[in-house]
Amino acid sequence: MSFVSVLYTALFYVATAILVFGLAARITKYARTPAPLKIPTTPAPVTMPGVVWRMFREVVFFHSLFRSNKWTWLFGWIFHFSLLLVLLRHIRYFQEYTWFWVNLVQPFGKYASFGMVIGLAGLWGRRFLVDRVRYISAPSDHLMLALLIAIGISGMSMTFVSHTDIVLVKAFFLGLLRFSPTNLPDRPILYVHLLLVASLMIIFPISKLLHAPGVFFSPTRNQVDNPREKRHVADWEAQLDK
Repeated sequence: MSFVSVLYTALFYVATAILVFGLAARITKYARTPAPLKIPTTPAPVTMPGVVWRMFREVVFFHSLFRSNKWTWLFGWIFHFSLLLVLLRHIRYFQEYTWFWVNLVQPFGKYASFGMVIGLAGLWGRRFLVDRVRYISAPSDHLMLALLIAIGISGMSMTFVSHTDIVLVKAFFLGLLRFSPTNLPDRPILYVHLLLVASLMIIFPISKLLHAPGVFFSPTRNQVDNPREKRHVADWEAQLDK
């Protein structure tokens, strides 16, 4: 194996470990954090099926964001839906025999990269053009958006500008899964793209991107609005009562 291939093999093993264990630790912390008050954002559902429906609308359609700001909702939904298609398209690199629906999504995922970059550009422009958003934007917010856009553009470059041998790329990642790594294609743009992806994997567990799993643990969204019908007892109070 070449030195670069060995380096990227080690990088992705480390990045994957940080991503998996970092996410597990964060999600465990979210799950164990007690909710001392009944604080669902009204109008809120009064039954558990209603909460499930509310969470579905939030995760799939960004319902509350749509009601709050249409432009932010538009760019945010374009980015997230395009990202989903791109991720589904990349499943083929981790399968010896690709599922039929992964093959079906390939042309959509190919051009969804444009939607991903456009959505990110709109969200980034908002941080410069909207006064109240610019005021609260930290350098990390800009760096995260820049990283995501760079990942999108470098990936598009390999598809539409400087083609990469995807057979060798697939062999490399299958080799990682089998703990039998192989050489990467000698393509600088591929090295840049994979370095950016690995950086995102390492940063993800400590970034604001944790809103992805965090939304499921938000008491303003996942609580039933029944404070009069049922007394809300925090975890520590329940332990004291015992």
